[in-house]
Amino acid sequence: MVLGCARQASFGTSGEVDLAKNCVDVGLFTTRLEEMRLFYGERIGLKFEEVLSLGAGSHQHRFALRGSVLKINHGPGALGPRGVGGYRRLVIADSRYSTPTELADPDGNLLELRPPGTGDVNQIEIVLAVTDEDAFERFYGDALGGVRIAPRRFRIGQSVISFAHDHDVRKVAHGGSDSPTEAVAALRAIGFRYLTIQVRDCNWEHHRLMRMGVTQGSAPVTLGEVARISFIRDPDGNWIELSQRASLTGALPKD
Repeated sequence: MVLGCARQASFGTSGEVDLAKNCVDVGLFTTRLEEMRLFYGERIGLKFEEVLSLGAGSHQHRFALRGSVLKINHGPGALGPRGVGGYRRLVIADSRYSTPTELADPDGNLLELRPPGTGDVNQIEIVLAVTDEDAFERFYGDALGGVRIAPRRFRIGQSVISFAHDHDVRKVAHGGSDSPTEAVAALRAIGFRYLTIQVRDCNWEHHRLMRMGVTQGSAPVTLGEVARISFIRDPDGNWIELSQRASLTGALPKD
């Protein structure tokens, strides 16, 4: 599941995602659940919201993140190693800090806490290391319809996405479309592993992106009465979830 840039994709007519929430969520996986909960809850000061069951003994621990949600996913079994590229750093605007402060969580994920407004970040910023900056410019500008605020920097709602080339990064191999179970299995590795964009109509957005040349990760599926989700992947194979959450949009379509 990668957005179609492995082949130097030129996306079709540009569009704009119809957001159901004005912030992007961030998901990670960990085997150090209690350490991570303490770090983000007490050290970073994020408010715990709820635990969701993901099935097969896995759970998602959700923390409020300046309007976004930090999703800490935990379950049985080992996790894959951290990749070189992808979602490398999370920047959080925090009025308690007078200067930018860098730190790492118990898994070694990199964070930066900075005064609101510093570097044009008033909410959060997700920083990626990528193989091809031009491909990501097209992806976030043309396919996802982000607002370009500077070279290699886009805003989706209030959240900033930025990226820079890294010679050590390689595209993630992919074989087309996976099932939701296969998608979650492929996501299971150390680090910030995916973004979630909350949309008003998952089916519409997913198929719009497919028509534009974005590579499908996993086709839309309804998860009980909670959400309808799908996955796409960016030019390097990083995962992005499209989520139509019932608490934001109302009743969900059936499969």
